[in-house]
Amino acid sequence: MAPEEIKLTQYSHGAGCGCKISPAVLDLILHSPIKHAADPSLLVGNNTRDDAAVLDLGNGTALISTTDFFMPIVDDAYDFGRIASANAISDVYAMGGKPVLAIAILGWPIDKLSPEVAQKVLEGSRSICAEAGITLAGGHSIDSPEPIFGLAVNGMVAIQHLKQNSTASAGCKLYLTKALGVGILTTAQKKGILKPEHAAIAPKSMSMLNKIGETLGKLDYVKAMTDVTGFGLLGHLSEMCEGSDLQAIIEFDKVPKIAEIDEYLNQNSVPGGTNRNWASYGHKVKPISERQKHILADPQTSGGLLVAIQEDKSMEFEQILRDNGIPEQNIVCFGTLSARTSEKLIEVI
Repeated sequence: MAPEEIKLTQYSHGAGCGCKISPAVLDLILHSPIKHAADPSLLVGNNTRDDAAVLDLGNGTALISTTDFFMPIVDDAYDFGRIASANAISDVYAMGGKPVLAIAILGWPIDKLSPEVAQKVLEGSRSICAEAGITLAGGHSIDSPEPIFGLAVNGMVAIQHLKQNSTASAGCKLYLTKALGVGILTTAQKKGILKPEHAAIAPKSMSMLNKIGETLGKLDYVKAMTDVTGFGLLGHLSEMCEGSDLQAIIEFDKVPKIAEIDEYLNQNSVPGGTNRNWASYGHKVKPISERQKHILADPQTSGGLLVAIQEDKSMEFEQILRDNGIPEQNIVCFGTLSARTSEKLIEVI
């Protein structure tokens, strides 16, 4: 079979960040009765479920270290490499940092897929790394039953510009830099119902770097930031609320969404990860409709940045989004944060 005829999604049981272990199961995995000595240089670990680990280098700057990898979410090998790489690099941008170096992680079923296909994955990765201004400097590979690709990425940040998901404050306004719905579209692709004219929408979104995160890191009025990936908007927003001891009200009609997803929701194009997500954190959200759940808990791959900003800075912030190429339809405040008064973290109106 020629490489151009291969459809990578046929070789994996999951897709993109939808492969993530559910939040509830992850809680069990990360729990340990063993107490470990605290590292005074570790500014960010996994206790707040942030996007990356951060180590104080002792000179006013910090090292950001992260890794992310998954199984194919698109059929094209080059696009798979681009998307997986943009997704991994995003963790550095979500902390307000600048990526500096990447190492590849490759698992490949050498009895099913040729080395030439894997080469195209790496070519896609190099193209995204070049856009980010970094080098794909090496990596590690194994023979695995399913294709897997991702990166380990290092970044740098001035400690005063470091952003976390747990540092929001009451009154903050919420923004999202990419529209929701790529999980719905990629599921439609896997089901064979995606229209040809819609085929480029999800790959274009998923390949877009969240470079603006480095700029937003320098803004004092950006109080908290994270990227929206496999747990969906509600999952990552609930982490922000829990870490900051706040609750959120979001206006569903204002949440940025890919316009074309409605017709695929009508055909039940819902990723399995959506229901796994909801089963993990649905009890933290006030009752919502099935359609709202299917969009707000949709697993995103290489999704946008969820940003909480000081309430009186909307006009300035929105202009910065425009100046950095964020589409106008995504430049909208869709929610607010307030002091915690309820067991429920999120209300959708």
